[in-house]
Amino acid sequence: MHSANNMNHQQNIDQRDRHVPVNLRQSGDPGIQMLMSTRVRKSPYWHLSVEAGCWRATVYNRMYHPRGYVRPEDGGAMIEYRALINDVTLWNVAVERPIRVKGPDAEAFCDYVCTRDVTRVAPMRGRYVVLCDAEGHVLNDPVMLRLSYDEFWFTISDSDLAYWFKGVNIARDFDVTIDEIDVSPLQIQGPKSEALMIDLVGEGVREIPYYGLMAGIIDGVDVIVSQTGFTGEKGYEVYAYDSTVNAETVWNAILRAGEPHDLMVIAPAHHRRIAAGILSYGQDMDHETNPFQCNLGHMVPRKKQADYIGKAALEQTREQIKAGTPPFTHQLVGLRLGGKPVEDYAADFWLLARDADSEPCGYITSPWYCPELDINIAMGYVPVEDAALGTDFVAWLPEVYQPMPGYPVAAEVVDMPFRESVNKSSREQAKAHGRDYAY
Repeated sequence: MHSANNMNHQQNIDQRDRHVPVNLRQSGDPGIQMLMSTRVRKSPYWHLSVEAGCWRATVYNRMYHPRGYVRPEDGGAMIEYRALINDVTLWNVAVERPIRVKGPDAEAFCDYVCTRDVTRVAPMRGRYVVLCDAEGHVLNDPVMLRLSYDEFWFTISDSDLAYWFKGVNIARDFDVTIDEIDVSPLQIQGPKSEALMIDLVGEGVREIPYYGLMAGIIDGVDVIVSQTGFTGEKGYEVYAYDSTVNAETVWNAILRAGEPHDLMVIAPAHHRRIAAGILSYGQDMDHETNPFQCNLGHMVPRKKQADYIGKAALEQTREQIKAGTPPFTHQLVGLRLGGKPVEDYAADFWLLARDADSEPCGYITSPWYCPELDINIAMGYVPVEDAALGTDFVAWLPEVYQPMPGYPVAAEVVDMPFRESVNKSSREQAKAHGRDYAY
C-alpha cells in the first residue's frame, strides 16, 4: 500500500493533453507570510477590509484579495459560512476589475469574443459568459453586464482579459474603447440580502430579475446594482462609480444599513459556491481547459450563427466527444469524500486513485465540508473513462483529515450542484428544458 509520505512527490498523472501540467506535488502549507508591496495593487476597499478584521489574503488579478476575517481559533471560515446561509454578508471583490467595452461596435465585439449569443442580451441585463482562445480553451468566465446598446462591463475572473481584448482588436479593428474602469464591485449575499438592498436603494430592488441590473444611489453615490453573485444564495453586486473616491461612503453606508439584518463582512464563500457547482478560475479550470472538460459544455451554443473565437475548435470537440474520442484525458466531476470535515482552503490539488494500492490517476481541485449534507464535497478531475456517476475512487487527503493516518478515504463521483440554488444556474436551466446548451 502507498503511504501518505510516498505520495508527497507524485506528479505522474496522465496530463499529455496539456503543455504545462498542473503541479501536483503535495507540498502542504509551509506557513509562509505574504509580502505586501507596491507591485500588487490595493483596491479602494482594501483598508476597509483590514479594519473589518481581514487577517489573510491572496493575490487575484494582481490585487490583494481578502480571504479570511474570522480566525481559526474563533471558528474560522465556517462561522463566515453560517452568516452567509442564515443572514447577509458583505464581500470585497474589487479584484473582479470590471473591463468596459464601449462604442458603436460594442455588441459585435462582445459577440465575437463570447461563446454565448450576446445579441440576445437586452440593456440592463447580464449573463455568465465564457471566453475562449482559437483552440477552444477557457481564458476567462466573467459576468457580463450590458448597461446600454453600446456599453458592456465584464467583471472578470483571474486572468488578463483586458490585454486579450486589446490584442483581439488590433486585428479586428472594431470601433470600441476597452478600459478597466473605477467601479470596484462589492457583493451582498445571503437570504436577507434583498431586505438590506431595499433599505439601501429602495423598493425597486424587488423587481430586479436574476442577472438584471438597476441604477441606484447609496448615500449620494451613483451605483449599479445587479442580482448576481458567487454563491447559490440570493445576492447582489454593487458597483459604485468613482470607487477610489467613494469607497468609504458606500462601504460604511452598507455597514450601517446591515446592522438590523445581522450583516457580517466575510471572504468570498468558496464553501458555498462549491455546493452550488460554481467553478473558480485557476482552481477548477484554466487556459488549457476545454469548456466540455470542465462542466461548461452548455456554454457552447448549438444555434449561434455568428462566428466567435474558438467556434470551429469547440464544434469539433463536440463531435469528438460524440464519437468517443475527446481531445482531453480528464473530466471535471463532483465528488463526495470521506474523512474528517474539511473546513478551510486546500493548499494542494489532492490526489485521487482507483484504490489504495493504485497509482494516482486524478486530483481534487476544490474541496470543502457541507454541513447540510454532513459530508465533504469537492470538484476534481478524473480520467474521462471513469467519470460516470457512481464511480468509486480513493482520495489522499492531508493527515489532519485522515481518520486513519496513512490511509486514503472513500470518494464517489456524484452529480452537481450538491445543493439547490435560490436561482437556477444557466446549466440547471438548460438541463430543466432538455437542452445541452444555454441561450
